[in-house]
Amino acid sequence: MRVLYFDCSSGISGNMTLGALMELIDEPDYLQNELNKLHIDGYHLHVSKTKKNGITGTYVDVHLDHEHHHDHRHEHHHDHRHEHSHGHHDHRNLFDVNHIIDESKIDEKAKELAKKIFLRVALAESKVHNETLENVHFHEVGAIDSIVDIIGTAILITKINPDKIMSSVVNDGYGFIECAHGTISVPVPATSEIFAASQVKSRQIDIDTELVTPTGAAIIAELAESFGTMPVMNVTKIGWGCGTKDLKIPNVLKVSMGTIESQGEEVVVIETNIDDCSGEVLGFTMEQLLNNGALDAFFTPIYMKKNRPAYRLTIVCHEGKLEEMKDILFKQTTTIGLRYRLEQRTVLEREIIELSTPLGLVHAKKVYHQDQVYIYPEYEDVKELAIKNNISIQTAFDICRKITD
Repeated sequence: MRVLYFDCSSGISGNMTLGALMELIDEPDYLQNELNKLHIDGYHLHVSKTKKNGITGTYVDVHLDHEHHHDHRHEHHHDHRHEHSHGHHDHRNLFDVNHIIDESKIDEKAKELAKKIFLRVALAESKVHNETLENVHFHEVGAIDSIVDIIGTAILITKINPDKIMSSVVNDGYGFIECAHGTISVPVPATSEIFAASQVKSRQIDIDTELVTPTGAAIIAELAESFGTMPVMNVTKIGWGCGTKDLKIPNVLKVSMGTIESQGEEVVVIETNIDDCSGEVLGFTMEQLLNNGALDAFFTPIYMKKNRPAYRLTIVCHEGKLEEMKDILFKQTTTIGLRYRLEQRTVLEREIIELSTPLGLVHAKKVYHQDQVYIYPEYEDVKELAIKNNISIQTAFDICRKITD
């Protein structure tokens, strides 16, 4: 599977992320062309190669246009630019930003990802400043540069489309920095709150300045599913994104793209036997389980003690979902106990595609095994076409499958 590994040993910021990801996709104009779909002006991107302690990387500067910003204090310090107010032009709140994203023509997946990253910044800011989400008019989310940083990151991640994203432990510095509110300590409050509300593993290192901006914190908190040293992977390409500071360590974000052999993944199998629960309740329970992240759930008819006809409910889920699944079972059913075990499973690589058939569009699963490709049309789509065209479901399946042969 395709994996990205973020090395945040020199922290992370929005524009460092953009620089590294731009190097990975290697299409210089892709980002700007996609950002144009947002219809916001008042900035242009400066993309240049620069050196940090001898390492060459890409530096992305979101350059604000003078005529839009007479209060032009956009100094080249990404690390505290998020606290520079650019006048009051930019004091948008979360809802304004979500509106810009929703109205744009960028990829749906990128929209979702961008909104999730913004929400992390907004929640942290609302806590730090003790304001409701509606009232948080904050420089980070409001300012054009963080809009470009966050939505740009979402656009590039969606383009790369990795199966998994991992990160090193995230390093921040120490000391104090100047911001719009005066002098504050590092890590800055918003960054600290973003990390506290996420699974990020972070630490401070012996560098007397800020290394992680709130934007960078929210990006890595949303993207990475684990934090530690790089796993066994075959690295195929590396993107280097440069920050603005000259430190005793290179101020770069290194993002490695590569593959990990898909070993059998570990899943949890949960089982419980139920002999005193109605069919309606069991049906509802299964819906709840599947809607909340169960990979699979099924009933097996069994006979229990005193020869009572009963059902064994089996659930397959990822380990992180175990507690949630238990809660649903105990809340919805009459069971008073369950058992679970770790098992290996092997899953073929698959993607959802759209098939254009004589009957209309259907979604299908495209599945890969060695050199073979199998395409399985989605039942719900085929059912709809069968009803619409007044033909049997079998005929509808045959017509859809012909396209794939």
